[in-house]
Amino acid sequence: MPKTIRFDRLGIVFLVGATLFACISRTSFAFAENARPNVLFLLTDDQRPDTIHALGNASIDTPNLDALARRGVAFTRAVCANPICTPSRAEILSGCSGFRNGVVDFGKQIDPTLKLWPQAMTDAGYHSWYVGKWHNDGKPIQRGFEQTRGLFTGGGGKWWKEQVDWKGTPVTGYTGWIFQDDEGTLFPERGVGLTPDISSKFADVAIELIRRKPVEPFFLQVAFTAPHDPLFFPPNFETKYAANKLPLPANFLPEHPFDHGNFDGRDEQLLPWPRTPQMIRELLAVYYAVISDMDQQVGRIVEALRATNQLDNTIIIFSSDHGLGVGSHGLRGKQNMYEHTINVPLIIAGPNIPQGQVRDAQVYLRELYPTTCELVGIEVPQSVEGQSFAKVVTGQADKSHDHVFCYFRDKQRMIRDSRWKLIHYPAIDRWQLFDLGKDPNELQDLSADPTKADIFDQLRETLRREQVAAGDPLAND
Repeated sequence: MPKTIRFDRLGIVFLVGATLFACISRTSFAFAENARPNVLFLLTDDQRPDTIHALGNASIDTPNLDALARRGVAFTRAVCANPICTPSRAEILSGCSGFRNGVVDFGKQIDPTLKLWPQAMTDAGYHSWYVGKWHNDGKPIQRGFEQTRGLFTGGGGKWWKEQVDWKGTPVTGYTGWIFQDDEGTLFPERGVGLTPDISSKFADVAIELIRRKPVEPFFLQVAFTAPHDPLFFPPNFETKYAANKLPLPANFLPEHPFDHGNFDGRDEQLLPWPRTPQMIRELLAVYYAVISDMDQQVGRIVEALRATNQLDNTIIIFSSDHGLGVGSHGLRGKQNMYEHTINVPLIIAGPNIPQGQVRDAQVYLRELYPTTCELVGIEVPQSVEGQSFAKVVTGQADKSHDHVFCYFRDKQRMIRDSRWKLIHYPAIDRWQLFDLGKDPNELQDLSADPTKADIFDQLRETLRREQVAAGDPLAND
């Protein structure tokens, strides 16, 4: 049976075997068309799954995400499938893997024949609004959204001036990004590139939209840039965390033991090799500060729902496009198949959804689209490849998949079941096998252990089948 959790300031108490309310277990997800709930989708960027206080990180302060977890269901094994921004977001929008939607890397166009998530919501009578970072082709209004506010994307190169981040390193991310509107008017006075207070700017316009209180339900996506680099201490958060008091990740390493396929990538160049404990603690201090500031903005958005009497009729989804290394396994970036990166935070709260529950079912980010459709009573378009996990959300099912399949360019492939994970590095033909039940930090590679040969072979065959089914061009390598 699902777990019930009780949150308090001292930590988490797990009450195993708790029973869901009978009314929830009988949920049919049916709403009258004029009574469908609003949907608020909050998406962050580069946020590790272990950065929510109520879910186990005693070092970080996230009171608003903690409150959201108390109001809903948290997932501990949700995955992003492809751990870079553009492909992950394309999967979310399309409900399909990158092999199906055409976006397996940067600079690719989402297959125009697919009906995207906002279009399905708009067609069902929702006001579909977009706020924040846009990192796919076209613009939100060309992808099913009716209106954007606080749109943040490229186009301000002529105003860009060289910047340095919190530690004086030249900025290489979001250079030339700028606020703009649907007509293409640019607003350089609001800052070019990331600014320390950017999360509050996204929250401001999201609150403006929420206060409109339309008669019809709304679908509002708020895409934060936090906590993606470049990192700056937000206003009033400069001394929030003392670096020397922060524990290192349990799987901290000075260097990754081999080139995983992205050693020369921009993310890994943000820190010198080898990584040092002090370097990572200082990085965690600013990384956590940016997350805590973003958490504060989430609280402002939720309060706007409460103040306008819309909170009880709004499904809130909180997640991130992928995690991040931040010193784990010697990595700074997200281009890897380890748990700290492939897993993402995921909380879903709202009407007909249990409260204070944690699920260990494996689900994909691309399945938020069909899951939301089922939760609000909308037919899932035929182009959607992902399957709904709505019944897992409500506790009517324990799992959605026996295993999940993830990938990064032609460098990495991964299969994970309820206990075991197998990673393949095709470019160097190297394998890793981890027993996540005994080694959740993935520090002991068992791929060469003869006593695990049967497990290795079974997972390898499952991986090959998943690659074939997905249309992966490396399926036969």
